Amino acid sequence: MLDKNAIGRASPPTLNEVEKGAIRRFAEAIGDYNPIYYDEEYARASGYPTIIAPPTFPASFHSAADLRELLGVGIKSLLHAEQGFDYERPIFAGDRIYVSTRVSDVFERPGISGRMDIAVIEDEGRDEEGNLVFRARRTLVVRAAKETP
Repeated sequence: MLDKNAIGRASPPTLNEVEKGAIRRFAEAIGDYNPIYYDEEYARASGYPTIIAPPTFPASFHSAADLRELLGVGIKSLLHAEQGFDYERPIFAGDRIYVSTRVSDVFERPGISGRMDIAVIEDEGRDEEGNLVFRARRTLVVRAAKETP
């Protein structure tokens, strides 16, 4: 079982600068060719100051969190189960967003091959004025270490 003391462990905020090229490459990688992610004139005509980032773009952000350290397990033991995002506003090219990560829960769940450890990780992104931009929530399955004979 994951250590319940991991709940509440957090990283300090880390700066992520949102660049137009990064937005375009991300949109291409996910196969979304909506011009709002590529064409600044189109984005402005749609009511935005510049191009915006796709909804899952914060998955590309970095934080100072080391999940091995926060959870006390090897990174190869983690399986990404699901992720969701809540927004206060769109993310724009030119934004400077500070991302912090924390462990919000750890628990066990029954699985086909026995009990599984689950970790819930929350990321929070804030702009330079400290205003909330987004919250992301990831659910990770911690694979049990294989026993060696």
